[in-house]
Amino acid sequence: MFQGSDRLTGEHDVLAAQAAHPWHRRSFGGVPLIVLTGVCVVVALLWFGTLGMRHLIGPDEGRYAEIAREMFLSGDWVTIRYNELKYFEKPPFHMWVTALSYALFGIGDWQARLCVALAGAIGLLASMLAAHRWFGARTALLTGLVLVAAPMWSVAAHFNTLDMTLSGAMACVLAFMLLAQHPLASPSARRNWMLACWLTMGIAILTKGLVGIALPGMVLVIYTLVTRDLALWRRLHLASGIALMLLVAVPWFWLVSERNPEFLRFFFIHEHWQRYTSTVHSRKGPLLYFVPLVIAGFLPWLGLFPRMWRAVRECAGVADGSGPRPFQPALLAAIWAVAIFVFFSLSHSKLPGYILPIFPALGMLGGVALDSISERSWRRQLVAGVVIGAIGLLASPIVATLNSNNTPNALYRAYAVWAAVAFGLVIASTLAARWLLPRRGLLASITVYALGMCTAFTAALLGHEVIGRSASGVDMIAPVARVLRPDMKLYGVRVLDHTLPFYLRHPLVMVEHADELEFGVTQEPQKWLPTTAAFLAAWQDGQPAIAIMSPQTFAELSQRAPMYVVARDWRRVAVANFAVSAPPQQR
Repeated sequence: MFQGSDRLTGEHDVLAAQAAHPWHRRSFGGVPLIVLTGVCVVVALLWFGTLGMRHLIGPDEGRYAEIAREMFLSGDWVTIRYNELKYFEKPPFHMWVTALSYALFGIGDWQARLCVALAGAIGLLASMLAAHRWFGARTALLTGLVLVAAPMWSVAAHFNTLDMTLSGAMACVLAFMLLAQHPLASPSARRNWMLACWLTMGIAILTKGLVGIALPGMVLVIYTLVTRDLALWRRLHLASGIALMLLVAVPWFWLVSERNPEFLRFFFIHEHWQRYTSTVHSRKGPLLYFVPLVIAGFLPWLGLFPRMWRAVRECAGVADGSGPRPFQPALLAAIWAVAIFVFFSLSHSKLPGYILPIFPALGMLGGVALDSISERSWRRQLVAGVVIGAIGLLASPIVATLNSNNTPNALYRAYAVWAAVAFGLVIASTLAARWLLPRRGLLASITVYALGMCTAFTAALLGHEVIGRSASGVDMIAPVARVLRPDMKLYGVRVLDHTLPFYLRHPLVMVEHADELEFGVTQEPQKWLPTTAAFLAAWQDGQPAIAIMSPQTFAELSQRAPMYVVARDWRRVAVANFAVSAPPQQR
C-alpha cells in the first residue's frame, strides 16, 4: 500500500530499459503499449464520437448552447446575454469555450458539448497523473478505468452543463495539489504544480463562482485540522498563487461590473448566498438527496468502498521516512469527497450535477483499491455485477409503464428497449471479464469490465434520444424556419423554451412569465411583454410574428386572436399571426 522512493526508482529503471525497444513492444503499468493504445482509441470513440448523436435537451443544454451562440454572434464576451437579455447567474468560462468551439467547428450539437467532454477527459487524465505519481503506473491505469466506467462521470461529460466543466477544473485542482506535495518533488516542480493548482482554481471561479475556491479551501482546512500538518500551508505558494488566481478571475468580474453596475449584488448575494441558504430557486431536496446519486453514479465500483476506506486508514501513498507528519494523499482525497458531499447536502439548493466534483477523488481511491484486490475478491465483484445487470434487465419493463406530463408513455416504451440493451451489455461485459480472469489475469479482466460498463451506459445515454428528440423540439424546426424571418419577433408566451431558440438561431421575446429571465427583463423591460393583453395587441398590429406556447395556452388564446398553427408537438405549439401556406409536396 505504500508508495516510496524505491518503487518510483524501480519504475524509472523499467522505463529506461524499455526505451531501447520499439514502442509497440513497450509496456506501461504492465500493459503493452499497443494494447493500451487500442483501449484509448475505444474510450475516445465512446467519449467524443457520440457527442453529436443526441439532440440538446432543456434546460441546461439548450440554455448554455444559446448563450454561447449569442456571444459568438454579437462579439460581446463580457456581458452575458440569454435571449438578448442580461443573464448574470453564472460566469462566462464555459460559454467562452463553447463560443470558441463554434468559431472553430461551426454551430451544432457536438460543438455545444465539446467543452464538457474536454473537461471530463482532462479531469480524468489529471487524476491519472496524480495517481501515477503517488501510487504507480498500474494504479494510474486503474484510476482511469474507474472514472471511465463511473456513470456519473462518463454520462455527465456528455451533457452541456456547467457542473462538468467545474468538476473538470476541480479535478485538476486536486490532482495538481497532490503532485505538488509529493516528497520527491523538487522546489521548482512544487512551485509550478502549485501555480497550476491556483490557475485552475481561477478557471473554476470563472466557471461557477466562489465555489471554485471555497470548496478546495474548505477541504484544505479540514485536512490540516485532522492531520495537524500546519507546515502544509507554507508549501502552497500563497502569495504568488493567489496573485495568479486573481489575474485569471478578476478581469472579467471587473469588466462586467464596470459595464453593468447591477451585476455584483445579483451575482454574489442572490446567486451565492441566497442560493445556498434559501429555496429562492425552488431546488429543494432532502438531506440524503445525493446518496442515491452517488450509489448510481459509482455503481460498478460500490464493492470497492471497504478497500477504499482501508487505503485511507493505512495511509496509502505515504512514503517511508518522509517526516513526522508526511502528506497523506489518500486521506486528502477522502476528505475532498466527504466534505464536498456534506457541503452540498446541507445546501437548500440541490441539483444532481452539484455532486460531480467528488468523483475524481473516488476514482483515485478506487484505483488504489483495485491495485491491491485479490482474484477472489474480484470474482465477488463480478458476481455483484451480474446480479445488478440481471435486476436491471428484469426491471426494464417497468420503464415501459411510466407516464408523466412531460413525457408520454409511448416514449418511455421506446426507451425501455434501450434500458434492456444497456443492462444486457452490463451482464455480457461482466461475464466476459469473468471468463478472462483465469486466462489473462486481473488487469485484463478489470479493463474489459470497465470498457463494457462504459459501453452499456453510453448505449443507455444514446437511447435517451427517443425521449430527447421530442423534448428538444427539433422536428418543429423545419416548418417554423420555413416561415420565420430574421426581422420577425419570436415570442415565448408564458414559456421559456430552452432549445428552440438555439435550433432556430433566433432569440425569444418573453411574454407574461419571465421565468429565469426575471433579472434580465427587470434591467431591460422594453425587451419583453409583461401581460397577455400587451402580447395580443402586438400580435394584431400587422407585423408578421411567430409565437411558441403550450397547448393549453394555445387553446385559450386562439379564441381571442387569429393564430395559424405552423408546427406542434406534445409539449408546445408554434403559431403565426398570418396565414401559412402548406409546404411543397415532396416528389
